[in-house]
Amino acid sequence: MKSFSELAKSVSFTRKGSKVKLNDKDPALELIGTGRSAYVFKIKDTNKVLKVFFPPYEQIAQKEAEIYKMLSGNIYYPSIYDSGEHYLVIDYIAGNTLFDCLVKGIEVTANEIREIDKALSMAREKGLNPSDIHLRNIILTKDDQVKIIDVARFKQTKKCKQWADIKAAYKKFYHRRLFPKKAPELILNLIAFLYKKKMIPYFR
Repeated sequence: MKSFSELAKSVSFTRKGSKVKLNDKDPALELIGTGRSAYVFKIKDTNKVLKVFFPPYEQIAQKEAEIYKMLSGNIYYPSIYDSGEHYLVIDYIAGNTLFDCLVKGIEVTANEIREIDKALSMAREKGLNPSDIHLRNIILTKDDQVKIIDVARFKQTKKCKQWADIKAAYKKFYHRRLFPKKAPELILNLIAFLYKKKMIPYFR
């Protein structure tokens, strides 16, 4: 297999305005995710993923790599194996994000919420400030373990209340016995949009 740096160099992009299109990649890379600043590939025949940042976000790679190194040995976060100017390599985490759970109707338990709290608390003990916590970067594995990914903003100084708001919604609505545990993806995306625009009165 090629080195991680060689695999990262095989990835090419084209930017059109605010959109980025993936042009090419090594056959050993399987695209499994696209974010605001990077593409994520599973490296075939391994349990690792390669996260490649596209312009102008390349500098995030080193910031996120440093944070993963600070969290080394913590069971709630993936291990990091390599990083470069515009990429990093971490564990592949199989499971469902909290967003997936809502779409599929998989119940999220109160114990899992407590485990997420514990994971974030342990990051704070390392001097970090867990931020940008949302439904798509918290994963529940097949053996009911909590994993948190996309930690690039864990060093920001600004207070982030997203997780507190998610917990509040869980306790006020989701945790009720008759509240539906499944929701269409379109509705969830609309709620996320309204939340970002501060258009949901309960979370202003």
